[in-house]
Amino acid sequence: MTRDSLSGVLFALLAAIGFSAKAIFIKLAYLDEVDAITLLALRMAFAVPFFIGVAIWLERNGSAKFSRKDWMTLVGLGLMGYYLASLFDFLGLQYVSAGLERLILFIYPTITIVLSAFLFKKRITPAVYVAMALSYAGIAMVVLHDVNMLGKLEGAGQGQILLGAGLIFASAVTYSIYLVGAGHAIQHMGATRFTAYASIVSSLAALLQFALTHSWTSLHLTWRVYEMSLAMAIFSTVLPVFMLSYAMRHIGSGHTAQIGAVGPVVTIFLAYVFLGENITPLQMGGTALVLAGVLMISLSAKK
Repeated sequence: MTRDSLSGVLFALLAAIGFSAKAIFIKLAYLDEVDAITLLALRMAFAVPFFIGVAIWLERNGSAKFSRKDWMTLVGLGLMGYYLASLFDFLGLQYVSAGLERLILFIYPTITIVLSAFLFKKRITPAVYVAMALSYAGIAMVVLHDVNMLGKLEGAGQGQILLGAGLIFASAVTYSIYLVGAGHAIQHMGATRFTAYASIVSSLAALLQFALTHSWTSLHLTWRVYEMSLAMAIFSTVLPVFMLSYAMRHIGSGHTAQIGAVGPVVTIFLAYVFLGENITPLQMGGTALVLAGVLMISLSAKK
């Protein structure tokens, strides 16, 4: 294995861990008085200077100017992928465990395949149907786990857990739409440049939403909320985004996706350590089914 390949594997692993930690930071912030819109705005406020810095650096290095169509694509995909997907995710985590959140988000490859088949008339193979069945069976098992465990231990209603799962699924759908649309844009603009500008769009949208719906007194929060927001911006937003881009460039999207399969397992472990969430056989069985299904899809995509 070459040095570039080894660094690509390392960055893919670190990116997966960083993305997995996002739910932990959110749940820890929710221990204090903060709502989803405020927390999302804080995350984006801390992250956007980094993306603006990258965009300025790229422009100074002679990047081609964006056309009007390019700007429309950036705005549309930025709003869909990083803004709406994040908003649904933050809202859903008010009701479900961090482990369930990561598993539902992790099924985005199955949604992407269905969208691609519908939009581009691509055939779905029998192996992909099997993979999808495994993934959704696994999700059903973990939802059942959360309904049983959270409903008994915290008094959370089944309706709230199902609402949270639905919001997280909406996040996975919007992120999948973003991925389907981003493929051509990334080829045209470059992965780093597209990511920087799309992230700036989503950050501005989150900040505008906060400004329109909240007063500045909403920012009178505990230090923990600000610490978790800053940690989320750096370790679960900025660094993973660019590490993922580096990994895909050096080891390919297929290998990067396979390494990313550690994400749900990492989230479950971190939730056990930092949030006290239980690890049960039913939860691990559902996780294994989801991982098996997504890995099957990743392997079939490489062929």
